[in-house]
Amino acid sequence: MQKFNIPSKDEVSRVNQNLFDALKGKLGMVPNLYATMAYSDTGLENYLKLQQGKTSFSNKEKEAINLLVSQVNGCNYCLSAHTMLGKMNGFNDKEILELRRGYASFNDKLNSLVRLAKEIAETKGNPTESSLESFFNSGYSKGSLVDLVIAIADKVVMNYLHNITDVPIDFPMAPEL
Repeated sequence: MQKFNIPSKDEVSRVNQNLFDALKGKLGMVPNLYATMAYSDTGLENYLKLQQGKTSFSNKEKEAINLLVSQVNGCNYCLSAHTMLGKMNGFNDKEILELRRGYASFNDKLNSLVRLAKEIAETKGNPTESSLESFFNSGYSKGSLVDLVIAIADKVVMNYLHNITDVPIDFPMAPEL
């Protein structure tokens, strides 16, 4: 298999160099998986626009989706990053493990969100009518459903990229389920 080294700032395009500076300023580092996207002159910029787009979900809801989708796709990099971000957004260790398993016993609305996200991710977009009904009955809208599909797609991009490149994980490792 082709080895993917982490490109340094001086090995990437001028646009990506500026994005590296912005990421370093915001996060204190350029995560390895983001740096890997800079092999493409447009990939990192396009991905950041998607990731930073407006959504109807709170940061906590987004992290729940990120944890669940990363678990479904077996991406240890994203599980590690989003375990840390989940804690920063108020989830405890037990809740994070539940979310990764596809449920949230501690919050009914979040439970319907995570269950539907799991079904969408596992069935490639073919959830059951009862999962959709539970989602809508929990207070989510048709707009929320669109935002959910976009959030899943966002995470699939990174999950697949890491699963292909297997770049080193530069976050504390997420525990095994």
